[in-house]
Amino acid sequence: MTPDDKTTPTGHRAAAADSRAAADTALLEAFGGVRGMVDTTVPGLVFVLLYTIKRDIHLAAIAALGLTVLLGLARLVRKETLKHAFSGVFGVAFGAVFAMMSGDAKNFYLPGMLYTLGLAVAYVLSALFRYPLIGVLLGPMLKENLSWRTRNPGRFRAYTRATWAWGLILLAKSAVLFPLYWWGDATQLGWVKVALGIPPFLLCVYLTWIFLAKAPPPIDVIAEMEAEEKAERERERGTPDAGQATDPLLPGWTDRIVSETGTEPADRQPPRH
Repeated sequence: MTPDDKTTPTGHRAAAADSRAAADTALLEAFGGVRGMVDTTVPGLVFVLLYTIKRDIHLAAIAALGLTVLLGLARLVRKETLKHAFSGVFGVAFGAVFAMMSGDAKNFYLPGMLYTLGLAVAYVLSALFRYPLIGVLLGPMLKENLSWRTRNPGRFRAYTRATWAWGLILLAKSAVLFPLYWWGDATQLGWVKVALGIPPFLLCVYLTWIFLAKAPPPIDVIAEMEAEEKAERERERGTPDAGQATDPLLPGWTDRIVSETGTEPADRQPPRH
């Protein structure tokens, strides 16, 4: 065995490393990454900070909404994805409108709280019905689509565990926030919500990464389909036309008959008188 054989990873290990790297990238892209956490956390921090100092709902709401719009424009200038920015703008806009219309600063956080609760329920239900939402989200990004449900039981278990982790952690977060919404004041709710913004998210992403790192690599169904299409095209090019082997009128057919039988075909024999 040469030194190169010892240091060069096998094809299986290389494929596994590539799949894990792709999974890490897809995981960060699916949930927004660091920039997504900033877009969803900083506007709430600005709102609670200004409201704590000024006790002015309108000022705090407009400042938070303006900051969200600026963050979205910054993404647009940098030609980055806008899906997380749009969700942040809509969430802050709904919260700002609810807070200003009701005169209760706690309503600024209500749309985000309801969204978190609904997402937690969706995670739990998808895991119960054996369509774990993490797998549904990440499958297309990893080019495996839903192949993990029937062909890759190890990844199916990993996606199920990750989905349970997201559902239970988000339910626990809701269990902390909703009592504060009902019985606490806006300042308490705001600071607790900001504090519970990033840590639960990081915990969910970390657990998902752990589960997927221990799972088998994804099955690239896109590559399989492309390989099948290529093989089919090669078969079509390599198969001779059936007419070339059976049509007696084709050039060379009569010559082959003469060489094999020693007689001319009927259509080439001279007429008898």
